[in-house]
Amino acid sequence: MTDILDISRPFAAYDRPADAETERAVTRFLNAEARTLDREAYQEWLDHFVDEDIHYWMPDMETRNRSDARGPYRHGDSAYFDDTLSELKVRVARFVEPSAWADNPATRHLHLISNIEVYETGDPSLLAVCSVFTNVRNRNETDQDVIHGRREDVLRRHGEGFRLARRRILIVQNVLLSKNLNTFL
Repeated sequence: MTDILDISRPFAAYDRPADAETERAVTRFLNAEARTLDREAYQEWLDHFVDEDIHYWMPDMETRNRSDARGPYRHGDSAYFDDTLSELKVRVARFVEPSAWADNPATRHLHLISNIEVYETGDPSLLAVCSVFTNVRNRNETDQDVIHGRREDVLRRHGEGFRLARRRILIVQNVLLSKNLNTFL
């Protein structure tokens, strides 16, 4: 496995920004992904945006002193998501089950993606992509959640486009106050 795909390791400093055409193509990819997630088209998201060897990780954040070598999160500790493709498929299938009463009526989603940085890696088939996001979710008349964070993605070139091979989601909230986490970030 290439080091960049190892979810337990944060991105190293990349000093080779991708060319402008690649950056525009990645930005279009991320914007299309956000629109797909806004529509709750989760099967379409799996089919068109996610690669077979995906590792989708959103650790639980812990407040620790700066001097604590463990840092605020570590792979293997508590996580909201620590999923492969098979686990993501189970999550997606759950949305159409009659028992998914918490998702009926539907949640209204808005994914805002910005600060996109695209870097070449040592593997010409992989790109390192950093971005920030805001996810706004509204349900019924008064339920609203806002989640902010950073993403470290690894995109794999796939035909004329890309597929998501790794996503590391680092939220800024220490405690997620949402009633549920019925979204992908």
